[in-house]
Amino acid sequence: MLREMLQAKLHHATVTDTHLTYAGSLTIDMDLVDRCGMLPYQKIQVVNSNNGHRLETYIIPGERGSGEIVVNGAAARLAQPGDTIIIIAYAIMSEEEIANHKAKVLVLGENNQVIEEL
Repeated sequence: MLREMLQAKLHHATVTDTHLTYAGSLTIDMDLVDRCGMLPYQKIQVVNSNNGHRLETYIIPGERGSGEIVVNGAAARLAQPGDTIIIIAYAIMSEEEIANHKAKVLVLGENNQVIEEL
């Protein structure tokens, strides 16, 4: 049996900008993407803690060390700079993979810097 499991999460991320006319996706600082084990163009879920909106999109590589998290395209109508969001990546795993799996959760603070790794 295959199950969809939490792979990684960026918790308490702050939206740094929005670009309504961009073709879509979420731009994330590549240092954060790498550190939590996500990949560019991977499907993600974004949960906005300020307004409750949830959306699915994919990761676009952002500038390393910038702390940027930019909501692009139509999704830009669901967030504003300064909003706190949770970025969630899932993976489909076999029972054998699940037995040894531990999700990577990074808690972010000011300027989207990692303050804790769970």
